[in-house]
Amino acid sequence: MSLYLLFDVGNTRLKWAAVESTQQPSDRQKKLWAYSGSISSKSLASPEHRSELADYIAKTLPKPDAIGFTCVAGQDAIENLQSLFPQWNDVSWKQLTGDSQYAGARTLYEDPSKLGADRWASVIGARALSNTNILIINAGTATTLDLLGANGVHYGGWILPGLELMQKSLEGNTAQLPLAARDQSSNGFGLSTNNAIISGCDAAQIGAIQYAIQLAKEMNHPVERVWIDGGNAKILVAEMSKSKTQSSLSIEATEGLVLRGIWAWLLQNL
Repeated sequence: MSLYLLFDVGNTRLKWAAVESTQQPSDRQKKLWAYSGSISSKSLASPEHRSELADYIAKTLPKPDAIGFTCVAGQDAIENLQSLFPQWNDVSWKQLTGDSQYAGARTLYEDPSKLGADRWASVIGARALSNTNILIINAGTATTLDLLGANGVHYGGWILPGLELMQKSLEGNTAQLPLAARDQSSNGFGLSTNNAIISGCDAAQIGAIQYAIQLAKEMNHPVERVWIDGGNAKILVAEMSKSKTQSSLSIEATEGLVLRGIWAWLLQNL
């Protein structure tokens, strides 16, 4: 039995998981990630934090047969990541990038090398799980939306500021708007400045999702599933669930799409 270690290095969080060769990327069971974790991506810049992370993983896991990863945090982060396990210097590191080939999916991006590796990994992960028309949303530092057709074609997508970036932009670029705090009353039209900001930013995100769903329908690829990953996934799922116009859609938070995509791609490149 082989063991594969997977890393997803985002702008905010570094996530990892280990899977065995007896498991399959198409398996949707909730306990799939028997071993996984997440820390701040900034930790990679600290020798002390890198040492702690490497020591923790190496003591918890046996030596993996291969390590797959994707990184959108820059070249320094890649080099720091690959320096974690000098004792495993014979283990192959394989990096998934936006122009990595995957049997079963292809992108219409004009220059695939410019496609975010995390977005492409999410597309591959979604393809490993389903052969339907899917709107894939990663709600993190940025919110990305990508349309994957039932035919395996990635039709492109959108990138917009994430919820926190929207809120911080208002605080940093206006004289009288504070940094808003989410509370239980943040719903509908805001009756306070705080709730007006929270509800407005939510509405901007939901509006983009609804427009993407409408556009996909006009392209003859009507969305059957909306999968939302990332730190703000639960917020967007809750807000989308309130929308009566999308009641017929399957809308759910789906954790680990990027890691799943790295895994599926890695299996084709061992």
